[in-house]
Order: sequence, then C-alpha cells, then structure tokens
Amino acid sequence: MNSDDLGPPGQLAPVVEDLSIYLICGRVTTRHERGFTHVGTALTDAQAAERLGFRRGWLSERFDLKDAGAILGGIAARTTRFGVGTGVWSASSRHPMVAASFGATMNALYGPRFVLGLGRGVPLPDMPEFSFGQFVHYAETVKALWCGGVVDYNGTQLRTVDALGEVPKPEIWACGYGRPKFAKAAAHEVFDAVMLYPFLTVEAVRTVVERLRNACADRGRDPESLRICHPIVVAPELDDFTTRAYAHARAVTYLEWPGHGESLCDSNKWDTSVLTQLREHKQLQGKNADQDFHRAELLEPARLVPDEWMEESCAIGTAAHCVDRLAEYRAAGVDEIAIYASTPAENAELIARWRERAAKRQAAAV
Repeated sequence: MNSDDLGPPGQLAPVVEDLSIYLICGRVTTRHERGFTHVGTALTDAQAAERLGFRRGWLSERFDLKDAGAILGGIAARTTRFGVGTGVWSASSRHPMVAASFGATMNALYGPRFVLGLGRGVPLPDMPEFSFGQFVHYAETVKALWCGGVVDYNGTQLRTVDALGEVPKPEIWACGYGRPKFAKAAAHEVFDAVMLYPFLTVEAVRTVVERLRNACADRGRDPESLRICHPIVVAPELDDFTTRAYAHARAVTYLEWPGHGESLCDSNKWDTSVLTQLREHKQLQGKNADQDFHRAELLEPARLVPDEWMEESCAIGTAAHCVDRLAEYRAAGVDEIAIYASTPAENAELIARWRERAAKRQAAAV
C-alpha cells in the first residue's frame, strides 16, 4: 500500500473515537539484515494514523530502546490532534517525579493529548517488583504532583514548583490482563481507564469487563466511568507469512514469558502444555523471545502455537471479517479497540469499513 491510499497530504479523515493503534517501531539500530526497522518508523506511522482517523497511538516501550519520552514527543510534534500514550510504562522503572514531569511536559507542549499508561511491569535489575497497593500509590503520587504542593511518597516529601493549573492533567490508565487483583486495583478512582493485553478471546474479555465493572461498583464508583480498551492483533488482507509473523510469532513473546503465558492460558482456557513445549524449544534456550529475536525469526517455535488460538484471539483474514471480529469485542463491553501488530497503512481499508459500519448503525438508530 502506498501513501496515496492514506488520502491527500494534510487532509485528515474524521476521527474514529473507538479505534486506536499501537505504533510498532523498530530499534535504535536498523539491522535490516534481520528484518528490524529503524525506530523512526513510529514517526511516519503516526502521521499516517492521524490522516486515516485513528484516535491515538500507543507505544510499547523497552528499557534499553524505544524510550517513550523521546518517541512520543516526536510524534506529538509532527501531528496536530493525534493522541499519544504509553502502553505500557513500567511504574517500577522511573521515580514518580519523572513520570509526573513527563506527563506535564507533554500536555504543556502539545495540549491534552497524552495518556500515561502504567503497568507493574518487569522491574529493572536493581528495583523491586511493585505490589498492587504500591502500584496504586504510585499513580496517586503522580496525579497529586500534577496538582502541585508537597506530596508524601513512601515517607519522602516530594514537591513540584509548578502545578499544572490551566494545563489539562493527563489521564492515567492501568495496563494488565484484568485478573481479579488487577481489577480491584484498576477500579480505584486514580485510574481513568484500563488497557488490557492482547491475545485474549472474546469470552475472556467479556469476563474481564464484567469483573472490572463489578470492582468499580464495589468501590461505589460508577462502572461506566472506567474506560476499557483492548488491543487486538489485526492482519487484514495480508499474506500467510506476514500474518503468521504478526500473530503466531508475536504470541510466542507473550506465551514464553513466565507469568504472562500462564495468565493467557488461564483466562482463555488454553492447554498449558503448549507453554512447556514452547519454553523448551531449542531456539529459545537462554534467550528472551521478545528481546533477542525479530518476529520473523520466531516462525519456527511459532509452529507450536495452535492456529485455533490465533483465530479466536486475533482478527485475521479479509478486512470485512476483521471488522466483524472487532465488533464482537465491542459487543463484549470494551469501549475502545487498539489495533496491534499491523501498520496504519495496512489498516486503511479496515478503518474505512469500521467508520462506514458506525455510520450505518447511527443512521438506523435515528
């Protein structure tokens, strides 16, 4: 697909409020011989996404590359209305003062377009893993710092000189699988929304949505005040090689990861024996699938990922079929879909069809 398919330069399609997209950029070195693209891909993809009408773009950061501040600042500077968010920023990787400074700077420079997506994440080697209570306290501290004054964080007095005042405060989203402990934490009023993880089936998402809404009600919070977004691997009208690289190979990076694989299998009622086979694959011994390989290099261990798992947790096939799959997730109760794995250009037809579907539904309701 070429740039002409995105519409005339400078012309922006109407925003689709319930459709966002992950910006899958490469690495700080090109290493084209292994299939990696340069990290700057995120900048041009964001411009394409804005032209197509995606509401916002998400960045999945890594500690040693793809720094969220550098990339999202560049994206916001090159776009005008496109929202930007971390999906996910590991709370254990930065002091809350750093997170508060990041969010305040983004909205002061570019207007109310930034979302701070927080997860408990994988801590850096010299940092402990957060409990859910500490996770909530971290988010409370960041939000309090935006209000100015002195804030207590684990017994330390923190102070911001400049409160945001008239500058809109960024939203804070909790990112996770939606398991019971997470749902209880995410229902806290400090969180504006929830970003789930990909590869959950429609039924699993329906269960998570109910769990989150109930957790809000238990706190006396309006259940509808918590926005819920679910990222879905989408491969519309793509060849078999690309589809399997986007779906099966990317799934390897989640299933191979201790804790993540178990959460997916438990939520989706998948056979956990696949995890054992995958983790014992000779290619992955002593390696981290997510960090050490390009997805195209994972196609051999990806053969262990059942096709039916991908069919029931991703949107694969024609653009029309992918739209129907996204509609199933919306019907399961999520407020927003985040396209995952494929590029904005690869989803040009899909977003057009999604917009047409919404228009028809609106017309029928009148």
